[in-house]
Amino acid sequence: MKNCLAAIILILSFCSTKLYAQEIDTIPINTKDLNIKLKRSPLPSRQGPLNFEPVKIKPLVVNAKINYWKTKTSIGINVNQAQFSNNWKGGGTNSVAVGGLVNWKAEYNKNSYSYVSELVLQYGKIKNKDQLQKKTNDRIFWDNKASFQLSKSWFFFGSLSFESQFDNGYSYNITNGQEIATLISKFMGPGYLTESVGFEYKPVKYFSTRIGTGTARQTFVLDEKLFLDPDPKKQPKSSVYGVDLGKKVRNELAFQIVSAFDKDVFTNTNLKARYQMFVPYEDFEWSKIDHRLDVAITAKINRFMNTSLTGVLLFDADTQTNKIQASQTLALGFGFTFPR
Repeated sequence: MKNCLAAIILILSFCSTKLYAQEIDTIPINTKDLNIKLKRSPLPSRQGPLNFEPVKIKPLVVNAKINYWKTKTSIGINVNQAQFSNNWKGGGTNSVAVGGLVNWKAEYNKNSYSYVSELVLQYGKIKNKDQLQKKTNDRIFWDNKASFQLSKSWFFFGSLSFESQFDNGYSYNITNGQEIATLISKFMGPGYLTESVGFEYKPVKYFSTRIGTGTARQTFVLDEKLFLDPDPKKQPKSSVYGVDLGKKVRNELAFQIVSAFDKDVFTNTNLKARYQMFVPYEDFEWSKIDHRLDVAITAKINRFMNTSLTGVLLFDADTQTNKIQASQTLALGFGFTFPR
């Protein structure tokens, strides 16, 4: 009896395990007598070979022009004013000072050719109470340079530059308690036109040096009043800015070196410097070599305000002095740059 019961339990366990392992969808169904109709496929059917023909697609032409020009314009305005009441015991003089700067630069680059034109306009004036108006800055400078690339860092260039000033320049003396102004310069008195041909070394974008082996410079003094001496009893000056009395133009041939540096040395701080050396071929003397160094540091305070420190060192024996001339200006004002 026990053996029979054990056999029944063993048979039932085997059958249950086989049913558990079998999937429902694998149970075979006899479809012999069933009326089953398959639905027709909605996709079109085609018999025979398929022929493919190339389709001509009209090319898409993009109407875009490449602009090889890049321009930049910077405008700066500086204003300084001081006012004191009549009973102010600290001392001081009422004054108003205004200065302006325009710097325009256009650059063209295509293949191995390039052209750069830069215009610098500066003018400033100050008026102190009970004194004559005086200039604080006055310059017109326009430089044009075309170049052809010879190698990675060397170029062959030709340049044309013009320099003068807007307003009359005076020297001031006190005579019998009265301030007297004497005319010493004006527009095109002097004025400089310089043509140069040579080679330029430009290892990086922010530094370059021009070596003008063939350079010609014309110095203009168009107003004969600049030759007159302040003392009417004295004879007129024999030469002014290298131009002899009775002439208006002086021509010179020379060797010229021009080095330029323009880079953001710190965040929102730009350093711009330009050094020029002019060595005349005729009657060469070390004392007749002209040197000029212009340095400008501009720091941007915010979107519209900046501060600038500019300086000029000049040595030119034709200006009737054998000493180095210096000029320095510190300004805080508004600045605008286009395009931004």
